[in-house]
Order: sequence, then C-alpha cells, then structure tokens
Amino acid sequence: MSKTLPEALKPCAGCRQGQFDRPLAMAFQPILDVTARSVFAFEALVRGPAGEPAGTILKTVGPAELYAFDQACRVTAIETAAELGLGVGPSDLSINFLPNAVYEPRACIQATLRAAERSKFPTSKLIFEITEAELLSDPDHLTRIVQEYAAMGFRTAIDDFGAGYSNLNLLAKFRPDLVKFDMELVRGIDNDKRRRSIVGHCTAMCQEMGVTVVAEGVETEKEFSALSDLGITLMQGYFFAKPAFRALPTPYWAD
Repeated sequence: MSKTLPEALKPCAGCRQGQFDRPLAMAFQPILDVTARSVFAFEALVRGPAGEPAGTILKTVGPAELYAFDQACRVTAIETAAELGLGVGPSDLSINFLPNAVYEPRACIQATLRAAERSKFPTSKLIFEITEAELLSDPDHLTRIVQEYAAMGFRTAIDDFGAGYSNLNLLAKFRPDLVKFDMELVRGIDNDKRRRSIVGHCTAMCQEMGVTVVAEGVETEKEFSALSDLGITLMQGYFFAKPAFRALPTPYWAD
C-alpha cells in the first residue's frame, strides 16, 4: 500500500478525534455450517486484556473515544486472528462494528486495511457485523456505509435481527449478505409455535432476497433440530462452542 493516500482516503476530522489507549483482547466463537460440518466463520468478541467481559470495556468508552475504540477492536481482531492462523484456513473472520463510529467509509476503513496488510490477512475473508443494538441516529448513513463496503468487496451482516430498532427498515433500504437472528427468537423455539412461525417466515423472506440466515444463541439439541427443520444451516451458540479467549475453539458437532 502506498504511504501517500489519495485525498479521499486520508483521515477526516472525525477520524482524528479522540483516542483509546486501554489494552484490548479478543475471544472467538465459531459460526458453523451444520450441513457441511465446517466452520463458516469465527466471530471476534471484545474482551479485556485478562479476559474480562465485554461490558467492563464498553462501559468505559466515552463518546469522544467511539471512533478510536471501533478502530482498536478491528485491528486487534485482525491481528489476533492472523496470529491464530485464521487467515490461512477456510473460515472467515466476522468483526462487529459501530456504524455511528464511521464518518467516511473509505477513509475510516484504512486502518483496517493496513492491519490486514501488516498481518497478511486476506481482506476477502472479512465480514462486518452491524451491531443493531446501537440506536442508529442516521439510517441513511448506515446505508451509505454498507454500499461503500460492498463496492470494496466486503460482506456485511445485521446482528441481533429481531431485537433492534429498525430491522425490517434496514432490509428495505439495503441487502446485507447475512442476517443473524437474535437469540431471543431462538430460545425455546422447539416448543414455541409463535417463534417457529416468526423464524420460519423471516427465513423464507431472507432466502427470497438472497440473504443468508444465521441462527445465534443456540443452546440445546432441541433448538438445533427445530432450526434445522426450518432449513437454517448456519448456527452459532453455546451448544456448539463457547467463545475462547485468544483461541479458536473446536466445535461440538451434533449427530
């Protein structure tokens, strides 16, 4: 990569605001293709340097640090994944990002690209998860981010689908590559007709739109079976593997 960036790719004023100087670490949890019995991707989950829960870090992040924190998480996720050998395997890396921390998509992605270049991590293996739990102040801005990321060859996912503020509106505005059903939709789906109906119809809708579905928060074999019956093949949850601190866990495969 050239040391001199084009003017359009230089950090904007928003990108230069604040800094996040506390140490971070990552845990990784697999997203499984239960039909192919393979790991589709590993999701990077922020932790403290000694494995402290994400909440202990997130509660310390002030508004002025939002951009720097988002950048630090991306860089740490890529560097740690590369150290663990994820970049040379068949699985992808899924990184959560904060839409409100992105000012100009092509400028703000530069630190991510430099981290991938330093770590020799293929950018084609990156998936960016939109944390929909964050109230979006400007959905049109999010649409621009996703469109720019798609133009750069990155895949995007809506996380916690069914729990946020504007899931269906987001689907109407743009087509992400993946949608991750929130664990509250998955919990007890084996004996809840309403949940099965909602998940079944949402799965059919996403398939019609060409969007891949992931069921997250799978904790029991009965939930796994019910989701399989609905045609969902990508799953994530404690039933298969808990997040592993600075490691890629070996998943449990249901018979």
